Amino acid sequence: MKRKIISLFKILGVLWFLSFILIEGLILINGVSKEYKEVDYVVVLGAGLKWDKLSVTLRERLDKSYEYLEKNKHIQVVVSGGQGPDEATSEALAMEKYLINKGISKDRIIKEDKSTSTYENLKNTYDILRKKQKKEKIRLGIVTNRFHQFRAGLLAKEIGFESYSIVSKTKIYQIPKYYIREYFAIIKSLLYDI
Repeated sequence: MKRKIISLFKILGVLWFLSFILIEGLILINGVSKEYKEVDYVVVLGAGLKWDKLSVTLRERLDKSYEYLEKNKHIQVVVSGGQGPDEATSEALAMEKYLINKGISKDRIIKEDKSTSTYENLKNTYDILRKKQKKEKIRLGIVTNRFHQFRAGLLAKEIGFESYSIVSKTKIYQIPKYYIREYFAIIKSLLYDI
């Protein structure tokens, strides 16, 4: 009996390891920018505030969106993120202020300030944009980090977007933490969001 239990744990360990390698591979492969495609809108996915200050990750996303918006003056941007219990304001409002301070016109910014997860970021954005645009498929450029693009793209497709990656930088010291955390976030999304 003890030998069977040990064998079972070994099999489960191998399966977990294989799933980890597979998912991390998908994260790496899908973390490539596809911003050359024509999109209808851009969305910047929230990444947390430190009370009223942008996190490093969120600032990187906003800087990438600013770069894209400067090259594509006709595109509107959705800033997406609600207010957490340890945040002074919604992420969307903080993002809007940041982009306006960099010179993006307020009339190009659409706020989605109710979401608390990537799924909600994209679902709420979809609901807002469907009211604005009646096209069958909305082509959406998703501004987020390389480690987050696979899950964001998967969820966007499930919700009904035709999505494209606009990849922002990730600080080198953040890579191990975020890539490992993303593995578990993908498992959660596969179980609950899709």
